[in-house]
Amino acid sequence: MEELRHGVLLVDKEPGWTSHDVVQKARRLLREKKIGHCGTLDPAATGLLVLTIGRATRLTRFLIRAPKVYEGSLKLGITTDTYDAEGKVLREASTAGLTPGRVAEEMAGFEGAYLQQPPMYSAKKVQGVRLYEIARRGEDVEVEVEPKEVQVYEFQPLAWTGPDSLGFRLACSSGTYARSLVHDLGNRLGCGAHLSSLRRLSVGPFKLESALTLDALADRLGREESLAPAWLPFDAIPLPFGEITTDSTQEQRIANGQNVLVRDLEGHEGDWVKLLNRRRQFIAVGTIIEKIGSTGMGLVQPKVVFR
Repeated sequence: MEELRHGVLLVDKEPGWTSHDVVQKARRLLREKKIGHCGTLDPAATGLLVLTIGRATRLTRFLIRAPKVYEGSLKLGITTDTYDAEGKVLREASTAGLTPGRVAEEMAGFEGAYLQQPPMYSAKKVQGVRLYEIARRGEDVEVEVEPKEVQVYEFQPLAWTGPDSLGFRLACSSGTYARSLVHDLGNRLGCGAHLSSLRRLSVGPFKLESALTLDALADRLGREESLAPAWLPFDAIPLPFGEITTDSTQEQRIANGQNVLVRDLEGHEGDWVKLLNRRRQFIAVGTIIEKIGSTGMGLVQPKVVFR
């Protein structure tokens, strides 16, 4: 079985578990304390949870920014306080006269940049306190929550699964609340709506079909079987920016936290690069601090160094 101290593990989260529950269970199964995750899933939601293990936890801030893809279902005509099926019903309204074409049109209208208000029942912090803690107290307190601009790349209907119940596909930027999106759709339609179910299919390059449930993970570990393709070793972790291979002199400078002059920056987008040594081992993440004209060369400063 592969060495499991440092890398990425893809878990298919089942309903009823919080993302923190999954992390705690993985810590016990892998006997590794240093585990993080790349994007929270609500307890009722299922699907892909990307776990970073060991030194890979230092890459969480890069991986968590990746766009997400979901499939889910929504219920028209009923508004809840949590914006999903777990909450208390606040309002019921008729959906008479609402056509599939109108619903599809309003859904498509969210595509692009969208200023979204986080739900009160969420883990977002305001003045150091999570919103769901304030909401659960039932206190009559005015809380100012700044809306956040998110990107909706796709929000399209799938099949109608029952009276006023519709499946959908959502592709969006990190930090987008599917519950808020469905709630806002209900407001635009005038009848209200809430999220019935949600399943995450992908996080950037990571796909649900490669993931293991916690039970399957425990079973494979017990049998000492390979976890592939759910396990990606440290050197194979894909990052959302290009790679640069360094020579031995550059490798030593990077190990000492010193800037290096590199070639082959032509075509690299953004400010970050993944730095490899000649053996294709992942040694650091660096930021491009200067490009030298049109030479394809530039100065890279190591920011996250792995010794």
